[in-house]
Amino acid sequence: MTSTVLENDLRAAIRTIPDYPKAGIMFRDITTLLGNARAFRRAVDELVQPWAGMKIDKVAGIEARGFILGGAVAHQVSAGFVPIRKKGKLPHKRVSVAYALEYGRDEIEIHADALVAGERVILVDDLIATGGTAEGAIKLLRQLDAEVLAACFIIDLPDLGGADRLRKLDVPVRTLVAFEGH
Repeated sequence: MTSTVLENDLRAAIRTIPDYPKAGIMFRDITTLLGNARAFRRAVDELVQPWAGMKIDKVAGIEARGFILGGAVAHQVSAGFVPIRKKGKLPHKRVSVAYALEYGRDEIEIHADALVAGERVILVDDLIATGGTAEGAIKLLRQLDAEVLAACFIIDLPDLGGADRLRKLDVPVRTLVAFEGH
């Protein structure tokens, strides 16, 4: 099956909601993809396809949709799962990083004992836009001396440059569907 067929099938499974959360934004809603067993399975399989057969120790997922996808990917590749959460959500000793948002700053955290130095990790989330959160997640993983093999997303918004931003950090990026705009 060609990547164009795959992309068209996945695109058809993603709902677009205009003017959410604010006017001018086309929100790409993957809950419809998640509810479609065939599309969900194909997305999970395809996210890590380039690394199939490689040793992957952990899959890290960014809150919240990255938890759903990352958990499924971790199961598929027989790896552990590491949640990357918004500040104040993790109960044990944490490592955190601040990152820039469109308006202001935010922080994400990971448990300090979530990884062992040298573990091979794939980062997973639903969408890459500007790349600020994903870049913060990569910095967190690297603070714990993880080897970040790749960052995988169902949706890329290439006009916002996030995937290129991660590639500049020497992280291969895998996306399945691209949408214009933001």
